[in-house]
Amino acid sequence: MAERVPCEFFLIRYVPDVVKGEFANIGVVLREAAGDGGAVVRFTRDWSRVRCMDADADIALLEALEGEIGARLRMGVSARDPKAVMDVLEDSLSNSVQMSAVGACLAENFATEIELLMKMYVEPLKAPARVRTKTGRAAIAGAMRTEFERAGVWGLMRKRIAASMYTGAGDPMKIDCGYRPNGVIRMFQAVSLDGDVEGAKGLAYSAAGLRDGVTRVEGATLELTAVVEPLREVSDLEDEAMERYRFGVDAMEREAIRVVTLNDLVRVAQTARVELKV
Repeated sequence: MAERVPCEFFLIRYVPDVVKGEFANIGVVLREAAGDGGAVVRFTRDWSRVRCMDADADIALLEALEGEIGARLRMGVSARDPKAVMDVLEDSLSNSVQMSAVGACLAENFATEIELLMKMYVEPLKAPARVRTKTGRAAIAGAMRTEFERAGVWGLMRKRIAASMYTGAGDPMKIDCGYRPNGVIRMFQAVSLDGDVEGAKGLAYSAAGLRDGVTRVEGATLELTAVVEPLREVSDLEDEAMERYRFGVDAMEREAIRVVTLNDLVRVAQTARVELKV
């Protein structure tokens, strides 16, 4: 094991309001305790805490301060004398940047030790990222995109197609994606039947207007497809959920909307691949 060298460190603090005395640690200066070795400085790369304390903080000036202190340390000007570092701080930002009292540590090497000190005293704690599981319409739309990407056609498709192009100004509906292989425009909309059928009713209501508008604007026939969950994913044979699911499917099919499930997406994507000649 490498011999651990006695070292001293100073925390550099940003103090936006000297009267209140509130501060955020923004950097560390580390040097050998004997004073005859090297010294290094490291500032944070995450200025979120500083911005929370002072929205008008001059981040560019603070970042430049790290370079100025580092240059003096490399020249040996302040490796022995922390007062020289204080002079830099006072000249740059008056009392807004201060240095803590000296702390002691044992270091195997400067690089590892200053990284540890930064994690202990400067860098904000990172909360574990929470994975959000997509459900409902978002999950279906994500699965659609995945299969079209695998088939190599997603980049060739129109996305977020504004229904107002065909039905009239003010219609807020957006169709997830679509393509035109020939005289037919195929559009695909994710519709969740888990919980309610409002999405199915809305698409069914809009279908006739979309179809007429596509004929008028594009001179083409519209094939509108709704992608839904398989029935077994919606309910474990619960009567009310089954009735709701069938009502949603029937409402769309009455308006000549083609209804497919997530299990059909591979076939749908491969058809697009053939028609778009990928």
